[in-house]
Amino acid sequence: MAKVLMIQGTTSNAGKSLVTAGLCRIFRQDGYRVAPFKSQNMALNSFITADGLEMGRAQVLQAQAAGVEPSVLMNPILLKPTNDVGSQVIVNGEVLGNMKAADYFRYKKKLIPDIMKAFHTLASQNDMIVIEGAGSPAEINLKQDDIVNMGMAKLAQAPVLLVGDIDRGGVFASLYGTVALLEQDERRMVKGLLINKFRGDEEILRPGLSMLEELTGIPVSGVIPYLHLDLDDEDSLSERLDGHKGQGLCDIAVVRFPRISNFTDFNALERVPEVSLRYITSLRDFGTPDMVILPGTKNTMGDLKWMRENGLEARILKFAAQGGPVFGICGGYQMMGGQLEDPEQVESGGSMRGMGLFPAQTVFSREKIRGQVRGIFSKVRGIFAALSGKAFSGYEIHMGKTSFLQPVFPLSDLGGAQKENCYGSYVHGLFDSPEIAATMVKALLKAKGIDASPETFDETAYRERQFDLLADGIRGHVDMERIYQILEEGI
Repeated sequence: MAKVLMIQGTTSNAGKSLVTAGLCRIFRQDGYRVAPFKSQNMALNSFITADGLEMGRAQVLQAQAAGVEPSVLMNPILLKPTNDVGSQVIVNGEVLGNMKAADYFRYKKKLIPDIMKAFHTLASQNDMIVIEGAGSPAEINLKQDDIVNMGMAKLAQAPVLLVGDIDRGGVFASLYGTVALLEQDERRMVKGLLINKFRGDEEILRPGLSMLEELTGIPVSGVIPYLHLDLDDEDSLSERLDGHKGQGLCDIAVVRFPRISNFTDFNALERVPEVSLRYITSLRDFGTPDMVILPGTKNTMGDLKWMRENGLEARILKFAAQGGPVFGICGGYQMMGGQLEDPEQVESGGSMRGMGLFPAQTVFSREKIRGQVRGIFSKVRGIFAALSGKAFSGYEIHMGKTSFLQPVFPLSDLGGAQKENCYGSYVHGLFDSPEIAATMVKALLKAKGIDASPETFDETAYRERQFDLLADGIRGHVDMERIYQILEEGI
């Protein structure tokens, strides 16, 4: 069976996901078969595996760092929030149903057999498993029946490294306070403390490290610097959504819905040097974009209502009427139709008028359509005509079927729609194929009278380089000899 190590954090966004990915990369570089594991993930950024099952993208990223195919075994439970008090519960890659938070809290212990079956299967196939926790192990209101932090560490008999984020301040208090709130047997399982996202002179920090070790009785195993990396983010806490990259020749505005999902769909566009990609939430953010993107969402009707109430819908409709290109993906595509129907109360229930950019109707149902896909753009009209005949790949993941009340031109052999400069597709990852992003940006620049040929982007090679930089950053600032010793000794 595999040796096991668990990464927990004092807060959300402390860096657990990337530390886990970095250790997976290091162990792979050192010749071990390694896999990531997270018993329960809460995120709207999900992925469809080769066998058509749904899992969190954070574990996909970690699997890529480990050089292995993503498997739903790495994330047996995925919670996708549908509103502030409830989530869609996905077990072993398939929808179990929607639950309110209180109902799930009472139910979740029944999922331990699913968690352990997945964990033991992975452990039998690998030399090492790196487990990621969620949030903080010191959520004292949630500790009862925990299945993702110390509860998971006990089930897996995993020694723990506790990560604190110094960039936001208060790292000593958060590390000490977290340890202090653990039970005595749980404290013994914490074998090392990691300080993450450090900027500055470590010598100035050193007296605090000594005091922290004295107070907790746990050694500080590393101080990881703030690493300037470009890797896919897990959820809406991502700093990527807070601003945009410089002032490029081409301005792309992505609507940041309250329930935005799979925003990683647009990273390939953002990485084109000529592009400034912005996430917008209000009319004052709108500016003068060259293209507007309506992304995926876990609540199409709720987020369309939000956009209608804050005025963004009317502004986007005006933009489209003036010939501005609007591109909808998944939930954003559904919004662009004329009517939304939810007879089974999958989302909000009832009927709702859509944006009317396509003569289409979407009817939501409890059946989730999911799968990896490959397709070819049809004869594309309008500004993106140069996409015609180009191949793409990605995955579909949606609840609802879209039908057309009048004939429309399909966007590809997989369906979708196009009308004038409005385009829609159910395919996530549509822009990731090597030529697609560059072709689209070239077309947008040409419409502005700018003759430029953006380079095609090798996403895989770029991502591999980022993983190596992540591993270098951790290896250079963490006591890896001590980490291997912890793996050998266990708890």
